[in-house]
Amino acid sequence: MKTSAFMDFVRKFYVYIVLFIMYAPILLLIVFSFTDTKLVGSWNGFSLRLYLSLARNREIVTAAINTFVVAFSSAAVSTVLGTLGAIGIFYSGRRSKAVMEGIGQIPIMNAEIVTALSLTILFVFFGIRFNFLTLLVGHVVLTIPFVVLSVRPKLVQMDPNIYEAALDLGATPNKALMRVIMPEVLPGVFSGFILSVTLSLDDYIITAFTRDTAYQTLSTYVYGVTSKKGALPPSLRALTTVITLLALVVLLIANRRGKSAAKKPRHK
Repeated sequence: MKTSAFMDFVRKFYVYIVLFIMYAPILLLIVFSFTDTKLVGSWNGFSLRLYLSLARNREIVTAAINTFVVAFSSAAVSTVLGTLGAIGIFYSGRRSKAVMEGIGQIPIMNAEIVTALSLTILFVFFGIRFNFLTLLVGHVVLTIPFVVLSVRPKLVQMDPNIYEAALDLGATPNKALMRVIMPEVLPGVFSGFILSVTLSLDDYIITAFTRDTAYQTLSTYVYGVTSKKGALPPSLRALTTVITLLALVVLLIANRRGKSAAKKPRHK
């Protein structure tokens, strides 16, 4: 009993240490976002000046708007295409399913810089000017595989006979898809959408390679400012806090929806 209690303590201690290492830098930036000191580590009294300067900074506000526009636009496209792709793969034959699942894993396993360079070469080869559309395509390519991975487990858990039963009862394939399959996979669709948004929000490599140079996102703006000044500007500490709080809210909403979906009675 003593040995098991000790091992349980060691496991919990290890988890807490890992969590501390992961979140301590973020918590440090959050704490020092409420003081106007230039250096992290010196406290100059509680202040909201960094948040006020953040709201007045047109470059940051514009970059934030651009970032969210790209994130939600690409997530919407990826969710639609990824959901349809997951359903198509699931109902394909064994050989076709194996081939398409293998191809779908390539963008996830492949280095992001390779994807970014490939898209850049493709756009240059066809003479396509870099603009919002090329940036959108890059983010869709990045996020589609993760939508497929989010939807596929829900298809596996679904009763495979309900689609055929709907067809036997007179439903068209489109109606059976929308009224039978989609409600079953909706939690996975929502998870895929949230994952696509978060992946797009913090992406830098694909954004840097596929955007118009005049189109700034938060990732490219932060990189540009820090590379010029050599240090993190104080107002970006406030930006880190805002983004962290938004991510926390989205995470809580996603978990709440997941719990409510799990409590719903399933079809027998």
